[in-house]
Amino acid sequence: MNQIHRRFTVNRIMKYIMRYRICGILSILCAVINVVSTLYLPILIGRAIDCIVYGATDYTRLIALLVKAAVSMAMAAVSLWSMNELNNKLTYSVVRDVRNEAFKKLHVLPFDYLDAHPAGNILSRIIADVDQFADGLLMGFAQLFTGIMTIFITLGFMFMMNPFITLIVVFVTPLSLFVARFISRHTYDMFTLQSGIRGEQTGFIDEMIGNAKVVKAFSYEDKAVKRFDDINKRLSRASLKALFFSSLTNPGTRFVNSIVYAMVALAGAMAVLTGGMSVGLLASFLSYANQYTKPFNEISGVLTELQNAFACAGRIFELIDETEETGDDGLFMLYGNDGDQRDKTDPEKNIINVRNDIGNVRCDGVSFSYNKEMKLIEDLNIDVKPGEHVAIVGPTGCGKTTIINLLMRFYDVDKGSITVDGNDIREVTRKSLRHSYGMVLQETWLRHGTIRDNIKMGRDISDEEMIAAAREVHSHSFIRRLEHGYDTVIGEDGGSLSQGQKQLLCITRVMLSLPPMLILDEATSSIDTRTEMKIQDAFLKMMEGRTSFIVAHRLSTVKNADLILVMKSGSIVEQGSHYELLDKKGFYYELYNSQFA
Repeated sequence: MNQIHRRFTVNRIMKYIMRYRICGILSILCAVINVVSTLYLPILIGRAIDCIVYGATDYTRLIALLVKAAVSMAMAAVSLWSMNELNNKLTYSVVRDVRNEAFKKLHVLPFDYLDAHPAGNILSRIIADVDQFADGLLMGFAQLFTGIMTIFITLGFMFMMNPFITLIVVFVTPLSLFVARFISRHTYDMFTLQSGIRGEQTGFIDEMIGNAKVVKAFSYEDKAVKRFDDINKRLSRASLKALFFSSLTNPGTRFVNSIVYAMVALAGAMAVLTGGMSVGLLASFLSYANQYTKPFNEISGVLTELQNAFACAGRIFELIDETEETGDDGLFMLYGNDGDQRDKTDPEKNIINVRNDIGNVRCDGVSFSYNKEMKLIEDLNIDVKPGEHVAIVGPTGCGKTTIINLLMRFYDVDKGSITVDGNDIREVTRKSLRHSYGMVLQETWLRHGTIRDNIKMGRDISDEEMIAAAREVHSHSFIRRLEHGYDTVIGEDGGSLSQGQKQLLCITRVMLSLPPMLILDEATSSIDTRTEMKIQDAFLKMMEGRTSFIVAHRLSTVKNADLILVMKSGSIVEQGSHYELLDKKGFYYELYNSQFA
């Protein structure tokens, strides 16, 4: 990452820190007390040594010096404990804010971002990178401020004792700073590379665990191990380079510091021999020389950790700064008893009227593709009247599910427009639009919790209504056979339930909401034919008076649709009723005969 980007990251971190400036100010105050108390101790010890070495020992003065030393140590200990507590609070408050912003961002990211980035990589940014950022930030607060203050205050004490020897220390010091800066500049890019590969590894592991059955079914284990080994080797090389350069910091600065200490000891010994310094003062000066050089070791280590923290923070901020879904303009919609949508900031201002008879859907010249270099849907035109049942059929990859994604505004059209009840859906909040649809997809949406929770989804619905809906779609029978019935706890995505059972639960959920429009995308793909025939009556009842879009491969399920749209290569090649399309003996006729010939 270049210097400008790194500076931007540091400025961004400082904005988070400024939210907790009181903790920061108190932490700096405690650091000052800790440093002053710690550095006052060598003066007291030096005076005690002079009290013993020169002349008769003055025990009264010696005891007073030792008491002062004990008080100084106690103040240093208390201030250090307080500083660490404040640093922990500040650091983890900042980390909490960053993680919250990153998590909130996930809910407003467009689907094309989520499709293009592995879930494990995103997970790595929010979990692993934030943890690394927290470690670096905590070390920075704990050691960076105290180290810098120790250096300057120590120089002040040393200058008061012997300006000449202090100047020797000052002239040699830049060599230590040069070593630390040289190493830290080289480690930053290496830690950035390490974080990126670690995210790739997390994504691959997440993919393999989430698709373990597919991996085993296709005997992909050996290839998966080889791919993992390849990623692991690249991570190992990147980590070794980063750790190698960062490990040079401490030995390099220690070598310089040893030179400083030796020069101070030699100059101080000469001063003692010439009578320019007492033995106690020399002891104090040597202690200060050690105190002065010690922070350089700590600061160099902190700088290395901060490079890692900044690299991780940069990856997090990249996620937070990603472009959000457009079109809602920040509106939060409220629904009155009459179904009207109103702007939360102005309850009297009607944005769009959502009525129970909504259902007129038009697509005018719609063009869309996931990859702009590969065309998918071109110049799509349909006009669906309220209450009509529209079936969308065609071969795999022709764009059937894509139409559903556009209707639900999971993606925005590239050209043309889609209107619902005369309103362009780009001028309607996604929340209000999706509130008007009920969806049952081939992919089930279930979460960890009880069967009851997954059906009700937090809505105020009685158990009697829930059971009645379950009976209608024939899910009640298998729920009743479970160990705890409706109170049976299932895992994420349905746990041990079969795919057909999970789909029945999703159908039950929609049966309870009955919105003005329905989308059934292969809604019975995992249900056996006999059960499918049983729930057809429930579907017909559910779709009565509601605009319905039915995506199906089994053409026997769409015979009764008011309008059948036949798609091929992103375009509607035929449309009409079942018997009209058969009479045309076109593409639909071929599809139908391929299943029932």
